[in-house]
Amino acid sequence: MAKTGHMSHPTGHNPGLTRADPVAMTQHLVRTPSVNPLLEDGGDGEGAVAALVAEWLGDWGYRPTVVEVAPGRHNVVARRGAGAGPSLLLNGHMDTVGVAGMAEPFSGAIREGRMYGRGSADMKSGVACALAVAAELAEADIPGELIIALTADEEHASIGMAALVADGVGADAAVVCEPTSLTVMPAHKGFLWIDAYVKGRAAHGSRPEIGVDAIAHMGHLLIAFEEEAHRLARETDHALLGAASLHAGTIKGGSAPSVYPDRCHLVVERRTLPGETADSVMAEVEEVLARAGERCPGLEGRVDRGLFRAATEVPASSPLVAGLREACMRSGLPGALKGMSAWVDACFLNEHGTPAVCFGPGSIAQAHAAVEWVSVTEIETCARVLTDFARRFLRLGES
Repeated sequence: MAKTGHMSHPTGHNPGLTRADPVAMTQHLVRTPSVNPLLEDGGDGEGAVAALVAEWLGDWGYRPTVVEVAPGRHNVVARRGAGAGPSLLLNGHMDTVGVAGMAEPFSGAIREGRMYGRGSADMKSGVACALAVAAELAEADIPGELIIALTADEEHASIGMAALVADGVGADAAVVCEPTSLTVMPAHKGFLWIDAYVKGRAAHGSRPEIGVDAIAHMGHLLIAFEEEAHRLARETDHALLGAASLHAGTIKGGSAPSVYPDRCHLVVERRTLPGETADSVMAEVEEVLARAGERCPGLEGRVDRGLFRAATEVPASSPLVAGLREACMRSGLPGALKGMSAWVDACFLNEHGTPAVCFGPGSIAQAHAAVEWVSVTEIETCARVLTDFARRFLRLGES
């Protein structure tokens, strides 16, 4: 059961940063490990980061709520405003992937305009930018409502965002501060994992007359999946996301070189476009299986639906997208639109009635990299854009 309360930073004191300094906050966050424990043994989880940001928010006059969404896994939610006008939610996840093989995972060192360390790009700099907005608006008389929602476990199963929307947290608009290189990304792909099973008949390798090779039969299904991938590349398209795609992820089968394998298990990932459903994709996959059966009449197989995460998009004409682009242009950015190829937590917000787009500092190419870094200039620019956008969206008097 989720627990709600307030936490203190383990050091027992605020680390003395200047209010609304997103670079300093990013550095403190990078130096506070929050490796997802489900991705790497010994991972700390979000607890220390949650305590740190809750202390900052408390210092700025907010009353942050820290929710334990699973043992040792935490969300932080803070609100400000009268709630009579528009509401805006700024989101980021506090967990990171593992640090194996990294030379300086938690250094936060700045060299030649870049900050280094795990989470610097994905996405502690984005979290810091959201917090910078909170700091800037801490004493503002907000006619609408600003919500800072920082979540757990995005890098694994998104239990933090699932808990957030289940608790009814939502807004008129949301910005998920994932690394987009300061490009507005109103659409992202989804995915469906598909389990494919082919049955054979075990027999000694010297008895081909009675053995049925499940792996060889799976080969026919693999060819059919490859043909489906080519079809998707030809026949599907999205203005920001391009074509849907499909690839084989893992395969397992057989017990010994001298035994005909009686089973083979393949996991396929299908990347989806907005509007596609698990049911519509599975109908296509059944057709793929049927084509493989035509090629190999003895093939005995089935396909099962696995984990599904939907693709979503927000119209470019919406006040959220248009307003964010205008804020970019006021800060000297082009305000370009692109698609997010990866799936992100914005899906949960969109599916629960909160239009959500991605916008943040850092490149997705740096996410999970052995040498992860983010541009200091991008952090500063992102905080400026988000603050400008938030003031106007929440109707704080700017025209």
